[in-house]
Amino acid sequence: MWLLFALLSAVFAALTSILAKLGIEGVDSTLATAVRTVVVVGMAWAMVFLTGAQGGLAHIGRKSWLFLILSGLATGASWLCYYRALQIGEASKVVPVDKFSVVITLVLAAVFLHEGLTLKSLIGCALIAAGTVLIAL
Repeated sequence: MWLLFALLSAVFAALTSILAKLGIEGVDSTLATAVRTVVVVGMAWAMVFLTGAQGGLAHIGRKSWLFLILSGLATGASWLCYYRALQIGEASKVVPVDKFSVVITLVLAAVFLHEGLTLKSLIGCALIAAGTVLIAL
C-alpha cells in the first residue's frame, strides 16, 4: 500500500510543479508560497477532522513536537526556495535538481536513522546524482 501512496505522491508532486509554474507568473514567489501553504494547511486540517484524528493532538509528546516543528521549518524553507527557483528557472531543470533530495535523504537516513545503504541504493543514488548534473547543466 505504501508504494501506491508513494506513486500518487509523485504524480501530485509533478502536477504541483507544473501548476505552480503556470500560477507563479507575475506573482512574488514568497506570496505564492504563502497562498499554497494556506491551501495545504486547510486541506491537512480537513483530513484530520474527516478521519477523526484530532483526538491524537493531546497525545503528541515533546520530542515529537520538536521534530514536527523542525520538519515544518525545513518544509517552509524548501517551499520558499523551490518557488523562487521555479519563478526564475525552467521547471524541467528545477524539478530534477529538487529531487536530488532523494540522494541527500538516503545519506541522512544512513547517518542519523542508521538505515542501511545497499549496493542497489548506492547505484540509485549515483544515477540520480548523475542525472541531476546532466539536466542542470
